[in-house]
Amino acid sequence: MNPSPMDWEFMDMALDLARQGAGWTSPNPMVGAVVIRDGAVVGKGFHERVGGPHAEVNAIDDAGPAAAGATLYVSLEPCNHTGRTPPCTEKILSAGIKKVAAAMEDPNPDVGGGGNKRLREAGLEVVSGIREAEARRLNETFIKYIRTRIPFVLAKCAATLDGRIATRTGDAKWVSGEASRRRVHDLRHAYDGIMVGIGTVLADDPSLTTRRPGLESRDPTRIILDARLDIPLNCKLLSLDSTAGNLVVSGPEPLADKRAAIEKTGARVLEAPLTDGRIDLARLMPVLGEMGITSLLIEGGGAVFGSAFAADIVDKVNFFFSPRILGGDDGIPICRGAGPALMADAVRLTRVSVRRFEEDVMVSGYPARIPA
Repeated sequence: MNPSPMDWEFMDMALDLARQGAGWTSPNPMVGAVVIRDGAVVGKGFHERVGGPHAEVNAIDDAGPAAAGATLYVSLEPCNHTGRTPPCTEKILSAGIKKVAAAMEDPNPDVGGGGNKRLREAGLEVVSGIREAEARRLNETFIKYIRTRIPFVLAKCAATLDGRIATRTGDAKWVSGEASRRRVHDLRHAYDGIMVGIGTVLADDPSLTTRRPGLESRDPTRIILDARLDIPLNCKLLSLDSTAGNLVVSGPEPLADKRAAIEKTGARVLEAPLTDGRIDLARLMPVLGEMGITSLLIEGGGAVFGSAFAADIVDKVNFFFSPRILGGDDGIPICRGAGPALMADAVRLTRVSVRRFEEDVMVSGYPARIPA
């Protein structure tokens, strides 16, 4: 199939609708749909919240009787199985839809292709692949998790042009500008978990919550790497009024009294193996996946970033660079710890993009091992 400009336009509408579900659909994907009849939009919808109606159902209900004989554009192959909701294929068939255009097939290895097959067998015209790259990027966290059951990991930092995330005293307020910080809160809303090391907690006493004035928001589960359970009981994290919980990751066999005191605040203490005295992040990721954390935002500090890249767990980076220069070598670098001896062994990014946030510049990319 050679998509027409109208096909691109209608699928772009579906993708824009899907983005409205960011933060609310996990562990399900973000999906949008539009119903087109005689070249006009007669219905639209998106998957608004996990457990709620899927995008196709909302779009068809919005179209009403006009759905009969129409074309459905949807950003992901319709489901053909019963989960929290009935199969979308049956809704499509009962509505009298005649053609379905999907941006991509369902990446779930257990169900992929089943929805398209069901619709074709029922006599509908089904096409797939319109705006596929955009659809895959939209649901990159879902795609990795559904295939591996390991969280998609985004490393985010704010740094000066000379690569420092804080001064020698630990001062980091503020490296980046207000527009960059707003973007970070959008990321916190969209990701299931947020991870920092105990050094960040001791230096900054952060809340790690989501703050988007005027918008309903969701806090990520806060994950603190703290091998020796040094977290202060009076820190902000342990006294937040938040629906999201705290997960303190310790080394094996932590002191019982410290563990009990932390758990008394409502936090969970998770024991994890150590490598060179630090939490083994490669072995931690599958455990987080088993807990239902499909996506993880790493916010530092330098030791955590260094460990994350050394453990090869990072799937994507968002580095915000501010037009500031500390001009010394005593500030805190983005990554701490031993790096490679050769430049050829550095982490190389692919699919690199650059975006301005007022005066800041965000460089985004994917480690070269990640398939396109």
